[in-house]
Amino acid sequence: MFILWWIVVGLIAGWITGKLMKGSGYGALMDIVIGIVGAIIGGFIMRALGFTGQGGMIYTIVIAVLGAVILTFLLRLITGKK
Repeated sequence: MFILWWIVVGLIAGWITGKLMKGSGYGALMDIVIGIVGAIIGGFIMRALGFTGQGGMIYTIVIAVLGAVILTFLLRLITGKK
């Protein structure tokens, strides 16, 4: 069940990140992967700042989008893709 949760959050976060970060996308599968990895990055950042992860679906998606935006920004810096 948790895998399905991560896929849904990754899909939503990847889609929102694609809309926020203008430019050519990475495709549906990579958007999901970026959303999932973004959720992990966002969760790590929030824990480092002292926030707990008990906010439900909206909190999880917001944190995943935050992490996915950071990840997409870093990917674009490395690859030079606009």
